[in-house]
Amino acid sequence: MTERIPLRHRIEYGAYRFARWLWTAVPEGVAVRMGAAAGWIAGSVLRIRRREVDEHVALAFPDRPASWRRRVARGSYAHLGREAAILVRMPTWSRTEIAARVRFDNLEELRAAADRGAVVVLTAHLGNWEIAGAALAALGFPMDVVGKGMANRRFERDLFALRERLGMRVIEITDAPKGVLRSLGRGRVAALLGDQNAHRYGVHLPFFGRLAATSRGPALFALRTGAPVFVGFPIRDPGWAQTYTLRARRLAFEPGETLEERTMNLLTAYHRELEESIRAAPDQYLWQHKRWKTRPPRERDAASEGEEQRSHG
Repeated sequence: MTERIPLRHRIEYGAYRFARWLWTAVPEGVAVRMGAAAGWIAGSVLRIRRREVDEHVALAFPDRPASWRRRVARGSYAHLGREAAILVRMPTWSRTEIAARVRFDNLEELRAAADRGAVVVLTAHLGNWEIAGAALAALGFPMDVVGKGMANRRFERDLFALRERLGMRVIEITDAPKGVLRSLGRGRVAALLGDQNAHRYGVHLPFFGRLAATSRGPALFALRTGAPVFVGFPIRDPGWAQTYTLRARRLAFEPGETLEERTMNLLTAYHRELEESIRAAPDQYLWQHKRWKTRPPRERDAASEGEEQRSHG
């Protein structure tokens, strides 16, 4: 049966294909400036998800001036466009060039852990998470990455294929519970993004002081296999040269008496590391993602009660 593709998805995919062709046809400096301009247009002219971005930055930084928050919001769009341009150019680079783009701090400890067996690498939508995985693969790490499905299936297939060409084996998120355990059982490095809204199945933990639904999966994979957890966020260096710095830190957390306590402690420690890194480069975070969308049950119940009382008032 022929797959039925919505018109909107056709338009989106066509725009992506054109941008990919254009950004790989021009010199890199031109491509990243074009990407930054496209991001600025998306955020400041078309205002795609701009209301949500402004709200999210205000939630994270309520004490900062409104002018500062607007600069961060605009910068996040420019950053997203710039990194999209780099992403589509990455398959044209050699493994040596990809590895040279990322300066790793504490790589020796990460390599020693990987040489002993399985490792869980926790990252986030900060900096350029794609180039971090590609650089580790180029350096010889056996990388498996968990990829979340997208509404636009054609774009999803292209993105997953791109990651495979860069040396990363993709585990679809629907197969993650078994796929990641298989990966770790084979002594491989499993990389996961831990900052996505986990909907109703997550555990609610503070993120910039506000509870956010967080997936237990990354913690459970590590705790059930005994794999060490490293945290790293590839922050883009200042200037127009597309280079990045990633400090690979062994995540320290309180052990706890039960699996649930250890899970909560690990994810809380991850959030602390992530918040610290976001504060250092706030315009490089994906504020477009609805991180706080799913509210805890008690908040939903209270909202429902208030709505019911207003309807009877």
